[in-house]
Amino acid sequence: MSTTPRPVPPPHGLRFAFGTLTVLPVRVGRWDREAARAGMLCAPLAGLVVGLAAAAVGLLLLLLGAGPPLAAVATVAVPAVLTRGLHLDGLADTADGLGSGKPAEDALRIMKQSDIGPFGVITLVLVLLAQVAALTRAYDDSWARGALAAVVSATAARLVLTLAARTGVPAARPEGLGAAVAGVVPVPGAV
Repeated sequence: MSTTPRPVPPPHGLRFAFGTLTVLPVRVGRWDREAARAGMLCAPLAGLVVGLAAAAVGLLLLLLGAGPPLAAVATVAVPAVLTRGLHLDGLADTADGLGSGKPAEDALRIMKQSDIGPFGVITLVLVLLAQVAALTRAYDDSWARGALAAVVSATAARLVLTLAARTGVPAARPEGLGAAVAGVVPVPGAV
């Protein structure tokens, strides 16, 4: 039996990326390691689409006369909506787990709970405030700088998924999406 990965047609990778990382109505036809590999390689494209949508909403508000702070809030809100808050939920879970000061097994149990703890709340509030402040400043400088910041940040955030799914990076636990994509991207593909 060969260990060489089977090629996955590009539409399966795109469906996997958009179906797992966005709310866009995409039917994921394959859910296996090869599709996960292709999907994680396409993750930055999903980020690009999310970033373009966020920038479009921010720019629309600016064109309608809203100030940079409101445009920045909307620009930060769009990725949260388009990803079902997946990245925010993960950040809060991580903050709760690490903030607990518990051993790894207990920290993972805390991270898996559906509620949000004080470390998660504090982290989310500070991160969202920092994002809004940074985008407000970017929009203050120019509409183009604010839009570019939205697109680049969303794309780069999903590129981190590609890098995190590279060969040699294990899953934190044996179940869930992380386990499905852990180690699927060959290092040359991540580069």
